[in-house]
Amino acid sequence: MAVFVLTESSVYPTLPALLKITMPHKIEKKEENKVEMIITIPAAEVEEGMKHAAEHLAEETNIPGFRPGKAPYDVVKQRVGEMKLLEAAAEELIRKAFVEAMLEEDLETVGQPYFDVEKMAPGNDMIVKVEIALYPHVTELADYSSLQVEKKDTKPSQELIEQAKKDLTSMQTKETRKPAGEILESGDKVVVNLTMKKDGVVLEGGEGQDHGIYTAETYYIEGFLDQIIGSKEGETKTFTLKFPKDHYQKHLAGTDVEFIVEIKEIFKLETPTIDDEFAKKLGLKDKADLETKLIENLSRENEVEETMRQDKEVLDKIAEKTKFEKISDLLVNQEIEKMLHELRHNIGQRGLEFDEYLKQLGKTVPELKLDFTPAALRRVEVGILLKEVANKESISVEPKEVDEELDKIAAQYEDEKVKKQIFAPEYRDYVEHQMRNRKAIDFLKSKIVK
Repeated sequence: MAVFVLTESSVYPTLPALLKITMPHKIEKKEENKVEMIITIPAAEVEEGMKHAAEHLAEETNIPGFRPGKAPYDVVKQRVGEMKLLEAAAEELIRKAFVEAMLEEDLETVGQPYFDVEKMAPGNDMIVKVEIALYPHVTELADYSSLQVEKKDTKPSQELIEQAKKDLTSMQTKETRKPAGEILESGDKVVVNLTMKKDGVVLEGGEGQDHGIYTAETYYIEGFLDQIIGSKEGETKTFTLKFPKDHYQKHLAGTDVEFIVEIKEIFKLETPTIDDEFAKKLGLKDKADLETKLIENLSRENEVEETMRQDKEVLDKIAEKTKFEKISDLLVNQEIEKMLHELRHNIGQRGLEFDEYLKQLGKTVPELKLDFTPAALRRVEVGILLKEVANKESISVEPKEVDEELDKIAAQYEDEKVKKQIFAPEYRDYVEHQMRNRKAIDFLKSKIVK
C-alpha cells in the first residue's frame, strides 16, 4: 500500500477539471470526530490519467526518433513502463477525486487529509482510503467577561540590572595566561581535558578536549569547583561526585560519576569596572547614560515576556472553561509534527545538531512527541476558540490591513522570488488568519487583563 500526502495547495484544482469526473465513494463517520472515505477511481479514468502523465513524461524523456513531447502514448508506456506512468498520474487523480467527494458531501473539515492507496495496478480501478478530521466546534464558550488575569510590573529588578551589568563586563573581560606553577583560584578560567565515567565506562558525550571552565560561575555539579581549585597546570585530578537527583539525564540523576580532569591552562580574568570611561567605549555619554539604556532595554524585554505571558494565561483560562466537540487524534498528531518541526528549526538556528540535543535531553523522538501531546491539544483548542470568539464578536481584518502587513513583510527581502511567494494567495490567507487571531486575542485581553 502506498501513502500519499497532498500539499494544501494541491488539494484544490479548478472547477472545470472537477466537472469532468464523477468518482464513486463511500463515507463513514468515526467516533473521534473524523471521517473515512473509500474512493474508487474507475479504470477508464486511471488510463486517461496515465495518458495525461505520459504527455509530460514525453517532454522530459529522450525517446529516439521523436521530438520532446511528440512520442505517442504506447511508445512512452513501453519506454518508461506502465507503473511509472501510473505513479506519475496517481497524485492528480487522487486530488481530483478527493475534492469532488468533499464538494459532494459538503463536509466541514480541518487539517491535512491522510491518503492510503489500497489498490493501484494498470488496467484496474484505483482504490484510495482517506482519513480527515471534522472541524471540532465549540459546544459551550467560556464566559470570558467573568475571567481575570493580573498584570505584572515590567520594571526590571535591581538583581536583573546587576546581572545585565555583569554580562556586559564579562564580554569585555581580558584573559591573561598565568605563569606555570601558579595555582587555580576562584574567579580564574581554566582549560581542561575532561572525562566522565560511570562504573568504569566513559559516558556518552562524557569526554571533552580543551574545555573552558569559569570558576566564578555556579552552574557546575556541586563540589566540582572545590575539587579543582588550587590545582596547577599539568596536574590531573580524579574524583567522584554524585549527580543531582533532579538532573535532566535521568539515567545519571542521583548516581556517582567519576571525573578525570587534566589541567592544561589557567587564565587570570580582568573584568573592567563600569564607569564613565567604560560607557564611552561602548559609544555612550557616561555611566548614568549606560545604566539608563540598560534599564530601557531590560524593560522592553520584560514587556515582550509579559505580553507572551498574558496571551498564554488568557487563552489557557478560556480554553479550560470552554467545552469542545471531540478533537480528532489526526489534528493533535499534525500539531505535534508542527511543534517538532519548530523545535528542529530553533535548534538549528542555535547552531546545534538535533540528535545531539536529544542526547543531552535524554529523550527519543517518540518520547518528545508524547511530551508535546498536552500542549498540542491546547494549541488546537485555542485555534478553535479564537475562531469562535472572532465570529461572535464580529472581528475581521480589512483587505487594506492585510495589504499593509504584506508590504511590511516584503520590504524585508530583496529576492523577487521570495516577494512573489509573500504575495501569493495562500500566504495572504495565512497572514489574514494570523491577524484575525491577534485581534481576537487583544479583544480578550481588553476584557480579562486587569
